[in-house]
Amino acid sequence: MTDYAQEQEMEIEALQAILMDEFEEIDASDSGLNTSNRCFQITISPQEEDNEETSKVLLALVFAHTEKYPDEPPLLHVKSLKGISLEHLQALKQKLEEEASENLGMAMIYTLISSAKEWLDETFRQVVVEEVVETTKDDVIIPHGDAVTVQTFVAWRERFEAELALERAKLMPESALATPKEKKLTGREWFER
Repeated sequence: MTDYAQEQEMEIEALQAILMDEFEEIDASDSGLNTSNRCFQITISPQEEDNEETSKVLLALVFAHTEKYPDEPPLLHVKSLKGISLEHLQALKQKLEEEASENLGMAMIYTLISSAKEWLDETFRQVVVEEVVETTKDDVIIPHGDAVTVQTFVAWRERFEAELALERAKLMPESALATPKEKKLTGREWFER
C-alpha cells in the first residue's frame, strides 16, 4: 500500500514541476468523479498556439488516483473549458480510457496529457482546414475589365510612352532641349572646367 501511495505522490510532484500553472488540486465535489480521494485538474490546450482557430479550444483533464494505481487505471473525467462539444469530449474520454488500460503498471498521467494534446491538435486542425476549404470555394474571384490581347497591350503601351515623353519634356529645362547633343559637355570636360 505504501508503495502505491509513494509512487502516486512522486507522480504528482513531477506533474506539478512540469505543468506548473496548468496543474491544480481541486475539491472532490467539483471534479465530476465519484471519489473522495484527492482530485487534480490539468488544463490542456493545443500544441500549436499560433493558430487562432485552435486557440479557441481549451480542455480540462480531471483525474484521481485509485488505491492500486498504477496497477489499475486512474479515475478520469474530461470537460470543456472553451469550444469543445459533448461528442468530442466523449470520444476523447474513450480514447484516454483505452490508453490508460494499455499503460497499466506504470505512471501514465503525463502520457494521457500528451495523448489529449495530440487529439486536440488533430481534431481541431481538421476543423480549421475544412473551414478554410469552404471559404476558398466561396471566395472565387470573377475577372472584370477587358481581356489583354497583343493589340490592346500595344495600344496601351503607345499611350503610356507618349505620356512619359510629355512628363519628361515638362521636367527638362528649355536649354537642355535646345542644345544639340554633340555640343553637350562630357563628364570629363565638365570636370576639367
